[in-house]
Amino acid sequence: MTAQESSSIATLPVMGETAHQTYPSATLYVVATPIGNVTDISLRALHVLSLVNAVACEDTRNTAQLMTRFGLHKPLIAAHQHNEREVAETLIARLQAGERIALVSDAGTPAVSDPGARIVDAVRAAGLRVLPLPGASAAVTALSASGLVNDQFYFVGFLPAKAKQRENFLATLRAVTATMVFYEAPHRILDCATALAAVFEPERQVVFARELTKMFEEIHRCPLSEAEAWIKADPHREKGEFVVLLAGAPAAEDEQDVEAERILKILLTECSVKQAANLAAQITGRKKNALYDRALQLKGGD
Repeated sequence: MTAQESSSIATLPVMGETAHQTYPSATLYVVATPIGNVTDISLRALHVLSLVNAVACEDTRNTAQLMTRFGLHKPLIAAHQHNEREVAETLIARLQAGERIALVSDAGTPAVSDPGARIVDAVRAAGLRVLPLPGASAAVTALSASGLVNDQFYFVGFLPAKAKQRENFLATLRAVTATMVFYEAPHRILDCATALAAVFEPERQVVFARELTKMFEEIHRCPLSEAEAWIKADPHREKGEFVVLLAGAPAAEDEQDVEAERILKILLTECSVKQAANLAAQITGRKKNALYDRALQLKGGD
């Protein structure tokens, strides 16, 4: 972008509109901040951050650096997962005195897989106003570039750190038909891929969105059977924060499919895969080959 182009953007009419909007006092402003690229901040968010009396934030050091990038300096209040309830009381008292307070997390939208939900709950319970300012969300950003065609998504967030708990939890998601959204830390991304491959069908599509909006952003989509190999192929793929998307289970065509699967599961407890598929086909009238393939998947997931 040239200096002339930058100057013309600064003079656009919309740049001045934020100052003419209403920003009520005695209000908690839930402000989304960039997930990587600092220029993704919204005009409205910048104006609110310049207007509020204080900013409640997950980490005062990170938020201080962000505010400095914007040329802003406000009192910061540490509000993290270990002190949310105590801080909520302080914020409520200040809001009741007529102040405006902004609530931010280290990156993205507060209270979504980040601290803030308890504060918002307490403020609302006190009868005070909560005003959200939409902006960056790692989950939605990854979904928009994934190409996974599904009208629904199921936000999971971070998986349990321990292997057995992680596997047991994933097993409860096998029948979810919506695209599933996970967050994962770099040191656990390989474990995550291994766990997904152990629980779900190998042909399911998975998307790894790494370092979104940052210099080394990478978005890779592949069958689940190829996921571990892709991560291991480059040491850099075990660095950076991840959003992992997993395609949902195929929706059952009708109630007969649901019933056929129920019968198949019962038969598999006593019969071989082949016998279970043959019997289930005779009982339900469904195609034997399809039932056999599904029986293999069910047996492999045990």
